[in-house]
Amino acid sequence: MNDPARSSGPGARAGSGSTLDWVDQHVAVVGTGVAGSAVAQALLALGARVIAYDERTDPVAGHRAEDLRAHGVDVRLGATALAAGTTLVITSPGVPPTAPILVAARARGLTVWGEAELAWRLRRPGAAPWLVVTGTNGKTTTVGMLAAILAADGRRVVAAGNVGTPLVDVVRVDEPYDVVAVELSSFQLHASESIAPLAAVILNLAPDHLDWHGSYAAYVAAKGRAYERCATVVYPLADAAVVELAQAAARHSGGRLVGLTRGIPRAGSLGLVEEILVDRAFVADPVDAAEELATTDDLFASAPHVVDDALAAAALARAVGVTPEAVRAGLAGFRPDPHRIAQVAVVDGVTYVDDSKATNPHAALASLSAYPHVVWVAGGLAKDADFDDLVAAVGHRLRAAVLIGRDRGMIRDALARHAPEVPVHEVASTEDDVMEDVVGAAARLAVPGDTVLLAPGCASWDMFANYGARGDAFAAAVLGRAATHDGRS
Repeated sequence: MNDPARSSGPGARAGSGSTLDWVDQHVAVVGTGVAGSAVAQALLALGARVIAYDERTDPVAGHRAEDLRAHGVDVRLGATALAAGTTLVITSPGVPPTAPILVAARARGLTVWGEAELAWRLRRPGAAPWLVVTGTNGKTTTVGMLAAILAADGRRVVAAGNVGTPLVDVVRVDEPYDVVAVELSSFQLHASESIAPLAAVILNLAPDHLDWHGSYAAYVAAKGRAYERCATVVYPLADAAVVELAQAAARHSGGRLVGLTRGIPRAGSLGLVEEILVDRAFVADPVDAAEELATTDDLFASAPHVVDDALAAAALARAVGVTPEAVRAGLAGFRPDPHRIAQVAVVDGVTYVDDSKATNPHAALASLSAYPHVVWVAGGLAKDADFDDLVAAVGHRLRAAVLIGRDRGMIRDALARHAPEVPVHEVASTEDDVMEDVVGAAARLAVPGDTVLLAPGCASWDMFANYGARGDAFAAAVLGRAATHDGRS
């Protein structure tokens, strides 16, 4: 029986994607969500013997199991023990390393890969390069910008990984892509060991998912894997933690360093000269020459964190030879997915903005920093986060705060310590119409010229199915208020 951890197993030869590499392999796929389902079907097609496991037994898991079984996959719901003869384990991104089935796998000395790691090993000879984006916040926006730029340059591109198409599907398409814009989460990077991007960026680092990783150091180490075998290391000069990871990776692997700054860029960096995005890295003479790539007017918003994302996307695209004209065209045509600093309406001179995607304090800080006077709508599941630094940094911008969710008390206490003058209104309801109470309270606290900003700094699962449902509820309440206002005028 082949052992994937040894030279004779699929880990040594999987780059070819050959079915012969997988015949008679007994693979356990942990998790039956989007990634797990794609992995199970891909491995089955390659000739592996596949058992999919999921500790959940709810109706959603049951429907997924039925679908996989229809494709010939053996599915075991509620199981925590691996079948005898298992040679390799592929884990889904949401399954923590402390899950009993993964603990048992490692205790048996089995190799554990994530879906992204498997996809890397399944690439065919001459496969498209990966441009990797990770970081605490801004990943999806940056990957979207990157894909738009590459498409504007005429490249056949796909956005994949933590967003869009599963990577195991991308690497097995009949018509190969020219380049892959890859978003990787800390969960995916934790379970990777050989991914070697042509270029990668860690956009920023702040405490997040500490309940999953166990510590901030472990979270940072997982993110750092994006740089370990990277040819071009793109990094923000203002983020000391990322700078340390980038420099260490460059010393170890010899990768090229490309810095990002909101200021005037030095040689080897991209940055801003007044309102112009400028490249002094991917030019013939970076000491004396520079290329204009775009202006802040080309972006969907000029908030500082949007500029950061645009610079990162431009750097990754330039690493594969994209023209300045394509950078401008791609950025100008890009529009973000919903719930990312999306203006909903202006009512009575107050602007209502949905940034429900701001699910941790670092993301909320970026959002709050874009507006001078804010009624802040915040709260939810804190994921062991701390709000003191956030409130201390933005307290002077806050007109008031409207707090919701299970962990709202953590934000209330941080406000009491660092911004005691800010009025706080708590909405304890968890009913479907909770956002009507939230928006009503925010409207009473706001004055013309203010922004009512949904930037929760927390996950949504205590009250909503996901951050999108939370944002939709907020927007519906705002639009309902706007309609009422119009009816009175």
